[in-house]
Amino acid sequence: MNEINRRIIKKMENGQLLYGTVLTSGSPLITEMLAQCGFDVLWLDMEHSAIGIESLLNNMMAARSGGTAAWVRVPWNDPVRVKPVIDMGADGVIFPFIRTVEDAKLAVASCTFPPDGIRGYGPLRSLDYGSISQAEFVRSAYRDCRRIIQIEHVDAVNNLEEIAAIDGIDGFIVGPNDLSGSIGKLGQMRDEEMIALYRRIGSVLKAAGKPVGIFTGGYAGTLNCDHIKEWIDMGYTMFFTGSDCGMVFNGATQMLRDFNKEFRKE
Repeated sequence: MNEINRRIIKKMENGQLLYGTVLTSGSPLITEMLAQCGFDVLWLDMEHSAIGIESLLNNMMAARSGGTAAWVRVPWNDPVRVKPVIDMGADGVIFPFIRTVEDAKLAVASCTFPPDGIRGYGPLRSLDYGSISQAEFVRSAYRDCRRIIQIEHVDAVNNLEEIAAIDGIDGFIVGPNDLSGSIGKLGQMRDEEMIALYRRIGSVLKAAGKPVGIFTGGYAGTLNCDHIKEWIDMGYTMFFTGSDCGMVFNGATQMLRDFNKEFRKE
């Protein structure tokens, strides 16, 4: 196990806070830059961005170069999509839009070798290019990759006790936008019904001993500390704020606004 991933796994096991941001640009330069900033985890998003499999590898290497773990959100809960991501050495895989026990079992199986799962054998970077023996890798080392389930639909909340009991899931992340959409209130992340869902999720997963996180919003990199304090009180320990593109846009916009205000009187 690389030391970066070892540090993250230890924090998760000890219930310590993890903080990260979402990357969508596919630029290894920006990935390495943000990794060097000191985030615990960088979320490389293949679901809602143009990041493809080749650029993903370069970005994962950049994240490790900068000293930060790389979790990859795959486009869908599809073993064919998952296979190369885990073989390329992702520190974690985020499975989107899990709704049922069957969905969650498929996610775990796609990361697990037979006879317990359906993962095919063909690692390279995840094998540290051969420095880890095949026997050690198959026995235990492959489990260093964190398996993260996303809660993005009210069905997942209703099935949460059963999903949380599945062996092999390492953590959960709430997606507030899609979760709010599933109850007919898209974008109303602070609605009372949503707050009740957040509380239920935190309570169930705390009882199950599973770490839970949330995307806090703020695509431009703005941080609402009051909301995070509420989630911490509910048992949440993993937080992702903003995105690389949002932070670049926000910074550039503010710089231009300051220049215009001072020198163009706009």
